[in-house]
Amino acid sequence: MSPVFNFSAGPAVLPREVLLEVQNELLNWHGSGMSVMEMSHRGKEFMQIAAEAEEDLRAVMGIPSGYKVLFLQGGATAQFAMVPMNLIRGRSSIDFIDTGHWSKLAMKEARKFNVAVRVAASAEDRGYSYVPAEETWQRDPDAAYLHYTSNETLGGVEFPFVPSTGDVPLVCDMSSNFLSRPVDVSKFGLIYGGAQKNIGPAGLTIVIVREDLLGQALPGTPTMFDYKIQAEGDSMYNTPPTFAIYVAGLVFKWMQRQGGLKAIEQRNIEKAALLYETIDTSAGFYACPVEKPFRSRMNVPFRLADPALDEAFVKEARARNLLQLKGHRAMGGMRASIYNAMPLEGVKALTVFMQDFARSHG
Repeated sequence: MSPVFNFSAGPAVLPREVLLEVQNELLNWHGSGMSVMEMSHRGKEFMQIAAEAEEDLRAVMGIPSGYKVLFLQGGATAQFAMVPMNLIRGRSSIDFIDTGHWSKLAMKEARKFNVAVRVAASAEDRGYSYVPAEETWQRDPDAAYLHYTSNETLGGVEFPFVPSTGDVPLVCDMSSNFLSRPVDVSKFGLIYGGAQKNIGPAGLTIVIVREDLLGQALPGTPTMFDYKIQAEGDSMYNTPPTFAIYVAGLVFKWMQRQGGLKAIEQRNIEKAALLYETIDTSAGFYACPVEKPFRSRMNVPFRLADPALDEAFVKEARARNLLQLKGHRAMGGMRASIYNAMPLEGVKALTVFMQDFARSHG
């Protein structure tokens, strides 16, 4: 069978090497006689798995001391509520950078709390095709925190910089470019993201939070939503997503074997450059709606000049084992997600198909 390349935005492709490890250990993890799916989360076997996963994440990401790593559930969407519950800390406002779909959902959830939700900057004026220049942002120096989405999965807009916020904690929804490049964790008050892009199966959410921000949750915050309680319980106040944590741990080890985030970033740059070049040199047959300095390395949206060809494009791509290329229902067109685990060969196969399709339908 010829290779199948899955361009889904999430749940997304996982490293084949990791999937083979999972397959090999599925029925009997390290001679325990149990599958990881059958283990008690309080047993020594799973406690070892969870401890190694956190240790390896800290190593690959360079997480400094003074930060807690939480393995939670509910996806990034639950964090839209959990972050304000824990980080408002008596302040009267939150600053947001509005760059598209997920930014807007985070703001919508924050408005449910007794706090002013301020749009410090918005890219709506140019159809969410860019990131507003940082010097134009209108910030509140007393804001509880500044929130931004580092990569908009639907729109394909990615921040090329980490904002500077001074004494205001910086909060980032990093779901769709988590671990795709090196990042200085010390610049953040809190980072969160769902695992189903670059890290592992759906069901796991990772939160990295500075310790001084713990312990001031809003009155009435549900126990499960209190970061301090989750941190004190090592993310095991209740049964955690054990299998997803196990797979994520294998992915962290795989990342280290690849040479770490610097090496992974270089491969991501190469893959994205090849795909964008194919789009930009298609003589208008394909077009990317995102301004060049802000194009995502992870999620590449593009449109055909003739939308009537969309169905044929998806059908013929599938015939070549190029899957999940249809754009999100809210955006239309096409979208190729090329996360860490997508090999260069997959992007090459896609670009060859795109060139062939343009020749036969142009």
